[in-house]
Amino acid sequence: MSIQDVATGVALWRKVADEIERAIADGRFAAGTKLPGETEIAETYRVNRHTVRRALATLAERGLVRAERGSGTYVEAQRLAYPLRSRTRFSEIVGAGGREPRGQLISSAEQAATRELARTLGIKTGAPLIRIETLRSADRTPICVSTGWLSAQRFPDAGAVFARVRSMTKLFAHFGVRDYRRATTRITAAIADASDAARLDLPLGHPVLVVDSTDIDPDGKPLVTKRVRFAAERVEFLIENS
Repeated sequence: MSIQDVATGVALWRKVADEIERAIADGRFAAGTKLPGETEIAETYRVNRHTVRRALATLAERGLVRAERGSGTYVEAQRLAYPLRSRTRFSEIVGAGGREPRGQLISSAEQAATRELARTLGIKTGAPLIRIETLRSADRTPICVSTGWLSAQRFPDAGAVFARVRSMTKLFAHFGVRDYRRATTRITAAIADASDAARLDLPLGHPVLVVDSTDIDPDGKPLVTKRVRFAAERVEFLIENS
């Protein structure tokens, strides 16, 4: 199809964006698939590449597509239904939705516990902590960036263990903790900073849902406290009271 009717007063980039959005809606471009390149789209709609770029940027702002550096533009998958319950496990939630979970260690470092972290984890202020930064994905789509703090005394070398097992549940199991549950959860909204936006493949200024939580072992002792930033358009939280 060509788009030549500029006399209608509708900008060409908007027409291209609307046409691609319709193609996504009717299944011509399925979730997770790669869109044609800019040159091919420009030839299809008889517009220049600048027009195509603006159209794709608009679709990205709507949360319909995601540009991956050096790879191309992909149709976003449907929002991940993410239950918040006493036992919240990322791998199980993603797997239950028929998608492949992936955990990636971004960095780990030792730091002294601030007064707030010490109170949350039940340790002394200044005690050594291990801070772990991770990226979690479903299939090839980044879902969340997490910062977690654990006692370095209880979980020595936790960063190296996570790098190997790529799962907080498996990390705990490595140290003999076979079960744990969520003690507290707080949800707020924020704007992604430059670092999180890059890791989540989000445009600058996009919203994230921030989940602050603390997990405890069967004896009620704190294991980890985390701050997780979710790409807002890729998840929907389900609050389960059981």
